[in-house]
Amino acid sequence: MNEKFFEEERNLSASETVIMKAIWDAKDDISIPDLIDKLREEYGKDYARTTVVTFLLKLSDKGFVRTYRKGKLSYAHIMKSEEDYKAKLLSEEADFWFDGQVPKMVSALVSKRNLSKEDVAEIKNLLDGLDN
Repeated sequence: MNEKFFEEERNLSASETVIMKAIWDAKDDISIPDLIDKLREEYGKDYARTTVVTFLLKLSDKGFVRTYRKGKLSYAHIMKSEEDYKAKLLSEEADFWFDGQVPKMVSALVSKRNLSKEDVAEIKNLLDGLDN
């Protein structure tokens, strides 16, 4: 087994991922009440305030968010970008499942999708752009 995969910083749990996605989608600092509403409305997660605060503490320990108070409300501030986290995950998946061979990973991704002609053209343009 590829031990390097497990040596890196721990990934987010499923619940932490949903909470971070809600925070990243907010694009700006988000109050805890607004985060709770967003989790319920957009992600179908009816977490209690104490549960969200506990997850935010864990996310803070992992360096993903920082929380602060402003007036009577607490806010979550993004410390690690969604793009950086996605790149890290994709790199780990390529290394673990495809022995670092990106073409095999891309092949596996596109073989399981019904791509439109527009999707294929966009992918070709992206790949052609790598030559420059």
